[in-house]
Amino acid sequence: MSRKNTIRTKAIAASRKLRELGSIASALASTGHPYMAQIVPMRRCNLSCAYCNEYDDNSAPVPVDEMLRRIDHLGRLGTSVITISGGEPTLHPDLDAIIARIRKTGAIAGMITNGYFLMPDRIERLNRAGLDHLQISIDNVTPDDVSKKSLKVLDKKLQFLSEYAEFHVNINSVVGGGMKNPHDALVVARRAMELGFTSTIGIIHDGSGQLKPLNDTDRAIWDEVRNMEKKNYSRFNHFQVAIANGRPNDWRCRAGGRYIYVCENGLVHYCSQQRGYPGTPLADYTRADVAREFLTEKSCAPNCTISCVHQVSYIDHWRAPQTRSVTPGGGHTTSPDLVQIR
Repeated sequence: MSRKNTIRTKAIAASRKLRELGSIASALASTGHPYMAQIVPMRRCNLSCAYCNEYDDNSAPVPVDEMLRRIDHLGRLGTSVITISGGEPTLHPDLDAIIARIRKTGAIAGMITNGYFLMPDRIERLNRAGLDHLQISIDNVTPDDVSKKSLKVLDKKLQFLSEYAEFHVNINSVVGGGMKNPHDALVVARRAMELGFTSTIGIIHDGSGQLKPLNDTDRAIWDEVRNMEKKNYSRFNHFQVAIANGRPNDWRCRAGGRYIYVCENGLVHYCSQQRGYPGTPLADYTRADVAREFLTEKSCAPNCTISCVHQVSYIDHWRAPQTRSVTPGGGHTTSPDLVQIR
């Protein structure tokens, strides 16, 4: 029997919702801390999706003691949400301890996975570790030469999640970027909602996270899936309307401030697609760095499709005009009136 309607699972969901509301209230009250960090404990992946540049097939896991230190550094910065990504994080032998440490800092614990290793016992361990959110991107119904993250392969794992998971599960489907069967996104979204999960849809970006406009077929499917989505914070995705129409967005990217990406080497980057900027060791990253990057305009922002950065930046869309600019790979300019707005 599914646990979704048990008293225990409902209580866990209610507690999680309160913590999420508290994190948003804290973010509205002060801009001095990251809202979300994505951290990589494992660059190796068991798959090799053609559009992905975030994996290899040989790297060893980051030692658990080092991962725990990195989580503590994120806690020191006051990070509200810490999401584990990869590579494929479930390959890390000490993943449960990493999740538990995230919860110990007071942060909300999330994970992005391809779902291949989610057997019942693994899901139970994630429950015990305290995982709050899990996301799987499913790219097609049957595997092809672009992606093996397919509904045919993963459907049994989704059934296990529906039966055993005490954490929130979101299934993300995709359109654009050369996906061979765009209607697969509808099949994936309908199956996700049938199993009781939330469903979102994304637009495949190029190798630097930049705009790939949708054709008419992709756009129609994208519209239909968006209208099916359950209401949650991920629905704050108005930026994707411009992307779908091939138009740039006018927004204030808060990467490096509200959102940070920590690679397997322990360096802080703007996001997964702009590795190297600022490229500072997490151990040396301070609230002064958060304040500086909060007010730094990024030249890659107008055509960016990185949804998590957009959604986090949306919290502060109404305040703090950016007084410093940077072109990843180039220099920057600074205004003399650089200040932190709270």
